[in-house]
Amino acid sequence: MNAAKEWFKLKGWKAHAFQKETWAEIAAGRSGLLNAPTGMGKTFAIWFGVLQDFITQNETEYKEGLHCLWITPLRALSKEIEMATNQVSQDLNIPYRIGLRTGDTTASERAKQKKKSPEALITTPESLHMMLAQKGYADTFKNLQFVIVDEWHELLGSKRGVQIELALSRLKSINPELKIWGISATIGNLDRAKEILLGERNEQAAMVRADVKKKIDIETVFPDTLEKFPWAGHLGIKLAEKVLPIIEASISTLLFTNTRSQAEIWFQYLLQIAPDLAGVIGLHHSSLDEETRKWVEEALHDGRLKVVVCTSSLDLGVDFRPVDTVIQVGSAKGVARFMQRAGRSGHHPGATSRIHFLPTNSLEIVEGAALRYAIAHKKIESRIPFIRSFDVLVQYLVTLAVSDGFEPEQIYSEIKATHCFNSVSREEFNWCLNFITIGGQSLTAYDEFHKVVVEDGIYKVTSKAVALRHRLSMGTIVSYVMMRIKYIGGKSIGSVEEWFISRLKKGDVFVFAGRNLELVSVNGMEALVRNARKRGVVPSWMGGRLPMSAQLSETIRHELDEYTQDRIGNPEMKMLVPLFVEQSKRSHLPSANELLIEKFKTREGWHVFVYPFEGKFVHEGMANILANRMAQKRSFTFSISMNDYGFELLSDQDIPIEELLQENLFSPEHLTQDVLKSMNVTEMALRRFRDIAGIAGLTFSGYPGRQVKTKHLQANAMLFFRVFEDHERENLLLRQAYDEVFDFELEITRLREAFERISNQFIILKYPEKPTPFAFPIMTERFREKFSTEDVEAKIMKMKAYIESAPSKPSPKGKAQTK
Repeated sequence: MNAAKEWFKLKGWKAHAFQKETWAEIAAGRSGLLNAPTGMGKTFAIWFGVLQDFITQNETEYKEGLHCLWITPLRALSKEIEMATNQVSQDLNIPYRIGLRTGDTTASERAKQKKKSPEALITTPESLHMMLAQKGYADTFKNLQFVIVDEWHELLGSKRGVQIELALSRLKSINPELKIWGISATIGNLDRAKEILLGERNEQAAMVRADVKKKIDIETVFPDTLEKFPWAGHLGIKLAEKVLPIIEASISTLLFTNTRSQAEIWFQYLLQIAPDLAGVIGLHHSSLDEETRKWVEEALHDGRLKVVVCTSSLDLGVDFRPVDTVIQVGSAKGVARFMQRAGRSGHHPGATSRIHFLPTNSLEIVEGAALRYAIAHKKIESRIPFIRSFDVLVQYLVTLAVSDGFEPEQIYSEIKATHCFNSVSREEFNWCLNFITIGGQSLTAYDEFHKVVVEDGIYKVTSKAVALRHRLSMGTIVSYVMMRIKYIGGKSIGSVEEWFISRLKKGDVFVFAGRNLELVSVNGMEALVRNARKRGVVPSWMGGRLPMSAQLSETIRHELDEYTQDRIGNPEMKMLVPLFVEQSKRSHLPSANELLIEKFKTREGWHVFVYPFEGKFVHEGMANILANRMAQKRSFTFSISMNDYGFELLSDQDIPIEELLQENLFSPEHLTQDVLKSMNVTEMALRRFRDIAGIAGLTFSGYPGRQVKTKHLQANAMLFFRVFEDHERENLLLRQAYDEVFDFELEITRLREAFERISNQFIILKYPEKPTPFAFPIMTERFREKFSTEDVEAKIMKMKAYIESAPSKPSPKGKAQTK
């Protein structure tokens, strides 16, 4: 029986060449990585290869037990795959059962699966590790033939990817003939992604690339008039009226925002300006109750919803066939993320993905052109894998000890074969063993850190209390302590971080799940609420900052350079002509080989603006380094402000930027030392350590219904950090915190590349009389930290009127020099 041929014939479909190639590679017994655009049938390309293997093997003798493990990053995606694959089994009458194993799977269902395993299990990285924490897990996996890792590009650059690496190292040891396949969208380091997933099997493995062009139609939503002095954020909601015709013209629409707070605001505002959307508009983000999210997903799938306002919670996987339009509010901060969201529309072979880009300030319009160029020229971000994640390794060792125990020599050889831990020395591995048995050098005196005992050379957990605490805290997604939001009548709505609720008083109103809710009382970790008529404050959640990628920054600079060369071919740059003309009159518009610096004085003091167009995170590091280098020459006090396009240094005394430029101010030499001097790296490492401590089991967030408050968890983590800083500087978890700061927060590699690029550019120094269109939005960022929203807007409008009232005079002639 050729399952794929029969089923495709039944559906009236024709298989793509990449699907046939995948089936052939799987039939040949190879592992591999499949790369294809969203909505082109990647799931079936892998699935029929797996199914055919099962059919072929069982033509002579049926083998009971788990045949395939399908790992996905999202529970919603798990459900979608289960529905699609079970449909195939039913259509073809094949006795191949597919089960779900996620955090939502009931205890009774898990017990059934353990007693009689389905042929395939669809699970998440966390649930797979929970299975490894069970007694006799090796029997569960002894006949396993396939592991499929879905959305590998998404998992790769996270500690969940490390979990996958560790789990695969164990499963390959249980069954050396195991075949591993990854499914990935396009990323900049696809070959590297394959190597990390497959390890020592990489050379013999297949790389299947779909030669299918996925057309993405990008249309920028323009304001009626261009503000030549833009400021961040305000334009988005002002363009909401222009969103309504897009929604009306579409069968259904996904409106993506970057944060949960933005999603709540947009949901409320769309209902306010278009009340007829009531009943056909949905809200979807990760803090909403699971029942609400499932309802939205199903209603969207069935065509009952016209528009859903969402966050990254709907970036991946779920097949919403009716969706034909996507709207991205504000910068997506990355090309791959933008493409992923665009791919939610036209989610089937041959369809065009349509996405509308809605800028939140005038200058952000340039990103519409930049994204179109980046996609056309395949400038896609690479995913940086984690290495030497000792917190995940420590957790994994305790997981194995909780189940059947482990023999250290065997596990060491297994983890050495992974990309994450191939540089770990035997001494470092011994440190990990020491840490889980006696708490390491600093915590020996505390019994609660003596989790693992050694019996006849086997490391195991014998305490039921230790095992329970470990199972409750497994995983690498560290979130702040959440409070459940419930109506007085008992219905759950979702959860909000505990620190936000702690700032509210009884009777205060806040916005959540698209509703105005009045806080009635707090009972333990539950906030009881009722509907309110007056408008409330919008919660803010931690972790909302997204760094702009190097690829998007590069393409923005490219578009600016195209304009300076009089190549204005796209609508976005044509729209921005008045702003650029104003910038050129008052100062200068930099080309690709130039760095613009502006200096002027106001009542606030002396301002120096620098425009590298490298993204807010890089600008933060760069501004601090320059401030430190300047302070070494003369005593200065600076205020620093930045956005994705540039940064500002503000001082109460004249900043001699002319002299400092002559002294290699932008030199890439001694960069690491300058970072350590200029930024509070210790404080940044402490913030990183809070998460590391939770993953490694140093801190415990509590039992269900008895969670430890966020401030107490933070205090506990800080205590451990200070102890290790003072008494055990070689502690691997402490060192890891500093490494992660340099690699992921300071982006030291990208920072160095930016300094090297600038050191080879012409530096154009201008002296405008007043703030320029480029400077204005950076100055307004400072106001946000000092004033309320109403005061900010009033102050900004007053400053804007002052600037625009004076005629724009050419900037006094500046200096141009080569670095």
